[in-house]
Amino acid sequence: MAILNSFKTQGEMYASVLGLPTKFHFENYVQAFQKANMLESGWNTVVVTVTGICGIVLCSSLAGYKLSRTRGVLSNVIFMLFVSSMLIPFQTIMVTLTKMAKNLGLQGTPFGLGIVCAGLGVSMAVFLYHGFVKGIPRELDESAKMDGCGEFKTFFSIILPLLLPITFTIVILNLLWLWNDFLLPVLLLTDFHKYTLVLTINMFFGKYSREWSLILASLILSSIPIVIIFAIFQRWIIQGITEGAVKG
Repeated sequence: MAILNSFKTQGEMYASVLGLPTKFHFENYVQAFQKANMLESGWNTVVVTVTGICGIVLCSSLAGYKLSRTRGVLSNVIFMLFVSSMLIPFQTIMVTLTKMAKNLGLQGTPFGLGIVCAGLGVSMAVFLYHGFVKGIPRELDESAKMDGCGEFKTFFSIILPLLLPITFTIVILNLLWLWNDFLLPVLLLTDFHKYTLVLTINMFFGKYSREWSLILASLILSSIPIVIIFAIFQRWIIQGITEGAVKG
């Protein structure tokens, strides 16, 4: 329906939402691309997404590995804090989070938004990494230590390559979230030139009118990259989650 109606005029769409367009209006996509400033907003979205995913993967993989390999009460308490934080609704912390982001100079820029997103996304990632690492034999760590490897070299040279299935899962899940997120950008981004794709598309929703032809065309354009990536790597989602759950 979205694809069909994106090629219609406003009047034609209101006349028949389910019908085929009498003429394909490709100019809707041109106007949507220009009015939504998709090159700039698309780049901002890429910055937010890449920053958030890199932060989540780097911090969570290290934390999940260390917590899984360290036995003790403190390690269990820290892990439970990560897990329990997933139960807290975002709406209860968004005001405090916005104030903290402003005080730390993270408000108003895509890079700062990406850092905030990374902080919010580590809990689930640590939980998944923690369960996956349990299935990796400790003998690999001991062998690396005997060969003179430190903890960081052991992790990045031996453990991290073995974490690729769960890493792909975490990347895809967070990619879908960060690319399509609306609430965090609308709270932290105030400059039009710093808007992400979702925020620029939202500008088509006026107080008294809605340009549905442009809205649908811009939604299709913004979803193309994420659909392609998801189609290529979607098999890793099931594989990573299944292996992490069984090994955990």
